[in-house]
Amino acid sequence: MRVPLSWLAEYVELVPGSTPEDVHAALVQVGLEEEDVHTFELEGPIVVGEVLEFTEEPQSNGKTIRWCQVRVAPDGETAADGGDAVHGIVCGARNFFVGDKVVVTLPGAVLPGPFPIAARKTYGHVSDGMIASARELGLGDDHEGILRLSTIGIDAPVGTDAIELLGLNDAAVEINVTPDRGYAFSIRGVAREYAHATGARYRDPVELSSPAGVPEPAEGASGDVFPVEIRDEAPIRGRVGSSVFATRIVRDVDPARPTPAWMIARLKLAGIRSLSVLVDITNYVMLELGQPIHGYDLDRLQGGIVVRRATPGETITTLDGKERRLDPEDLLITDDRGAIGIAGVMGGADTEMSDATRNVLIEAANFDPVSIARSARRHKLPSEASKRFERGVDPQIAAAAATRVAQLMVDLAGGTADAGGSLIHEAPEREAILLPDGYVTELIGVEYTDEEVHDALAEIGGAITRTSDGFEVVPPSWRPDLTGKADLAEEVARLAGYHRIPSVLPVAPPGRGLTRSQRIRRRVADALAAAGSTEVLSFPFATEDENALFGSADGSAVASVKLANALDASTALMRRSLLPGLIAAAKRNRSRGLVDVSLFELGLVFLPEAGVTYGSAELPVGDRRPTEAELQALQAGIPPQPRHIGALLVGDVVTKQPGQAAVPAGVVDALDVVRQVALAVGAEIEVAQGSHQALHPGRTAELRVAGRSVGFAGELLPSVAEENDLPRVVAVVELDLDAVIALTEPGLEAGQIGTYPAATQDLSLLVDADVPASAVAGAVREGAGGLLEELHLVDDYRGAGVPDGSKSLTFALRFRADDRTLTAAEASEAKLAGAAVARERTGAAIRE
Repeated sequence: MRVPLSWLAEYVELVPGSTPEDVHAALVQVGLEEEDVHTFELEGPIVVGEVLEFTEEPQSNGKTIRWCQVRVAPDGETAADGGDAVHGIVCGARNFFVGDKVVVTLPGAVLPGPFPIAARKTYGHVSDGMIASARELGLGDDHEGILRLSTIGIDAPVGTDAIELLGLNDAAVEINVTPDRGYAFSIRGVAREYAHATGARYRDPVELSSPAGVPEPAEGASGDVFPVEIRDEAPIRGRVGSSVFATRIVRDVDPARPTPAWMIARLKLAGIRSLSVLVDITNYVMLELGQPIHGYDLDRLQGGIVVRRATPGETITTLDGKERRLDPEDLLITDDRGAIGIAGVMGGADTEMSDATRNVLIEAANFDPVSIARSARRHKLPSEASKRFERGVDPQIAAAAATRVAQLMVDLAGGTADAGGSLIHEAPEREAILLPDGYVTELIGVEYTDEEVHDALAEIGGAITRTSDGFEVVPPSWRPDLTGKADLAEEVARLAGYHRIPSVLPVAPPGRGLTRSQRIRRRVADALAAAGSTEVLSFPFATEDENALFGSADGSAVASVKLANALDASTALMRRSLLPGLIAAAKRNRSRGLVDVSLFELGLVFLPEAGVTYGSAELPVGDRRPTEAELQALQAGIPPQPRHIGALLVGDVVTKQPGQAAVPAGVVDALDVVRQVALAVGAEIEVAQGSHQALHPGRTAELRVAGRSVGFAGELLPSVAEENDLPRVVAVVELDLDAVIALTEPGLEAGQIGTYPAATQDLSLLVDADVPASAVAGAVREGAGGLLEELHLVDDYRGAGVPDGSKSLTFALRFRADDRTLTAAEASEAKLAGAAVARERTGAAIRE
């Protein structure tokens, strides 16, 4: 919200000598965040001049210029720049005439840009200044010709300071308005907040907007008043779309009259472009009071107005010239022909005010915020009006705002207001909120007296009644955000001053902290980051092909959660796997020259069951806390969302260097990630031969914990890698981390450190080529018994000396006893016992 200071000063007494920075500082004290300061960026001398004569001179470039003699000071006086009263000026515009009063920027002046003005030789003359257009002064976008003061209703003496005359010496402070404080989208609201901050006297513009000459409206919709009917047969969440609707009629307006310079300047500083006097008046009152206004060409209306929901297939051409297909939820303003506006969002083109308008119907209404917000987003039509209605407009000011518009149209457009208006006012009364004694002090942590609490709530406009155990407070109509006692406590803290709240961190109750799952997840992320991987966070959206490829290991059909309003129609499903996001991140990094990439992500995947309907529970209304039953129903309507850990490695894990060849990433590195996760969790993750439709056959491992499959590791199919512009070898891992944690016993028990010497032996076994090495290793480990301290595979040989269809697996074994030094015979006996179990389970034979 941009607030011109001259406008603000009409309703609150600014501290004498206040700068925009001072006003910002005051507003920050009451919680309004400062954004920027806006000015016209002009420096004088800029004065009113009179065109005495001019000569048109064609130029060799085909352009015709005017060599003008312009009086810039009264006869016999010195000009503001110290020069003669008459200046010679070269001008390229041709829309002015002898005798016109214009704005002249004299040498030494500076226009926005900055663009300094100086006497300069051009087209064979010394141009001693410049005659300015509205755009050059920052007043508008018109750059086609010179600003003739008569066109904006000004006839000032020659030499008058044009900056002050046109209101160009004003400044505006810009503040950030949060969604809960929509009342601050008005001069009225900001003036009240400035008064809160400084104690300055505040004058409510609503109470000042009942001028003489504008009849009060008649309440109802019958008799000699303008007929208005609210017919909402499908209210959203049971709230009727419009609770207040006021109209006024102004006849015999002159739409060609100029908008006053002061109004143009204020609108410009507030960020709104001047269009015409009628439209400018409606925008001016909206900014002043916070009540959006719409004006209709009364002669183009057919019958009265009905406020209703759209019918299926109904359309409207809005003011921007676009035909829009309406939704049955859209709230409409209609006449006997049909829709003439989307309520609170944008009017229709058929009844807009134009240069031919002579009679105006003024509408000031109050609409349901939810209805307006949905329509504005549905039609992608954010507007100044919808922005205010979405946040809540004071329902008590519609009549006053319509009266204010009518009076300005009488004063500035020459119209005559009549009694042909109406007022429907069915807004419910605000309910009292009980604020118990001591509640504010307990919640905020600052001692507030009863008098401070009472005065703060009275200052914001609350109606306060003392009870035996506290205060009953009826919030003011312009504060729809005040719905509970906590809101009132916040207002007390805000007005009493945030500086009174001590900066003390609360002490957590004993026994609280991170859960076991949270601690383990952090440990896993720290371990992978410490090993050189980079954590990424990708969007949880996927395409149908991605979910089909990575969401199922065997290619069976999978169910997916489909978004109702996806950011991108091509990725309208919630992901079933982390790998698509990791692949996209790797592709993006490699396209930017980062070819050696190691990434991991901790995130949720969404695994709905086929045939199950989710999200069937009714959503609770947003203005109250859901009940426990509602929360349980909502939880039951959410598909399983386990937390997975995914990793991807591509490029070299060891770069080429002197004495060291490059080592590319592969399935071994994927399994190393699995080991790092297992160590961080304290889990035993079994690795077995596996298969996955997206992974390379023979280079895919199934990962198990306590016999349950929890994920996979391996290398992407080369075709999948190439489709994503990646090298043929891409190592990937995905684990259901929630399942790994759940299947792992809590707590880690450190093993005893052996003090006796170890005995080492190797064991080579011949097995069929299709027997997994992990199955052989497990059998050997079990058969060797408690003396076996460590076993790992050191060779997988298939070649000369080994029968076709077989392979030779060599394991390095280490034996140790806790109470003695083992003999070679004891170690051999344990080794052979392991070999015997392996022979029994896998058909392994000792290779001689």
